[in-house]
Amino acid sequence: MSEKRDYYEALGVGKQASKDEIKNAYRKLAMQYHPDRNKSPVAEEKFKEISEAYAVLSDDEKRAQYDQFGHAGIGQKYSAEDIFRGADFSDIFRNMGFGGFDTIFESIFGGFGGRQRGPSRGQDLRFDAEITLEQAAKGATLKVDIPRTSKCLTCGGNGAQHGTSPRTCTGCNGTGQVQHVQTTGFARMVRIGTCSKCRGRGQIIDNPCKTCRGSGVIAKTSTIDVKIPAGVDEGHRLRLREQGDVSLEGGRPGDLYVVIHVKPDPRFDRDEADLIHTIQISFPQAALGTEVEVPTIDGVAKLKIPAGTESGALFKLRGKGMPRVEGYGRGDQIVRVDVKIPAKLTSKQKQLIQELAKELDGALDKKSFF
Repeated sequence: MSEKRDYYEALGVGKQASKDEIKNAYRKLAMQYHPDRNKSPVAEEKFKEISEAYAVLSDDEKRAQYDQFGHAGIGQKYSAEDIFRGADFSDIFRNMGFGGFDTIFESIFGGFGGRQRGPSRGQDLRFDAEITLEQAAKGATLKVDIPRTSKCLTCGGNGAQHGTSPRTCTGCNGTGQVQHVQTTGFARMVRIGTCSKCRGRGQIIDNPCKTCRGSGVIAKTSTIDVKIPAGVDEGHRLRLREQGDVSLEGGRPGDLYVVIHVKPDPRFDRDEADLIHTIQISFPQAALGTEVEVPTIDGVAKLKIPAGTESGALFKLRGKGMPRVEGYGRGDQIVRVDVKIPAKLTSKQKQLIQELAKELDGALDKKSFF
């Protein structure tokens, strides 16, 4: 499909649909378009489309990202593997007669969204980083301490005692996986699973390393530099490839996901790349006009307030907002004017305002001041 359809449209549900409604819609469409049932040339593409839609919309975090940024938000933050990771397909297909999760996605996607051949990868890790608005605006490099598993230096990660070596597993011939073929009528299903004899490592360790007890890994806290790009917002995820736990089976390490949290700044409210700041001016300043200094993320800027400005008026400082992390340029700073009216007036002040009101021939509503 040359252009991706809206995920909600693909599943035929509304944007307010519950998780159960999304799951039921996907199950119904999967029965209709699964290539084992539907031999139409477009069935496989349709099945991929609805499967991706379900994987995103059934995950709260991915769904929120999609609702805010659309397909661009998903494509920029998640790989194809990430999109499908965590989605519960096995529960849906368990009683549909098509085999398990591995069978379906290995045959249709060629591993896309399913489990990869060979040893499984290490565990992904998450780190929540809190930064200031200034750091979000200018970018920053954080040094973070991540507890994770690392390769055992005593045995070099092979899990065998010094002076010995692992031997090739005879159950899988060193591949770490075994293949089970089941034929039912005209259907031939192939399921690839982890070898139970070597637990996916492809090797058997007769003399385990005493340091790591044969696992090949040890617990260790590592200091990692995390580069925060300018313009990040609350909830932005950074993916550091292979900075997670190492694999117990000799596969590639997992990834580290850094989730950004931006501390509230009392000076500004944020609307994507725009910053909003409210200033208070007096009635005389609003009536006569004035020039004021307003804070920006870069320092202080001067703003001219024209005569006759009303409370709630908005002024724009172009290019004084946040950088656009996935685009070019910067947002604007919006300055909202709040005309401060004194709550209590002296007799002389009331008299002067009444005289002004008469002078303006009723142009000012007296109720605004009493």
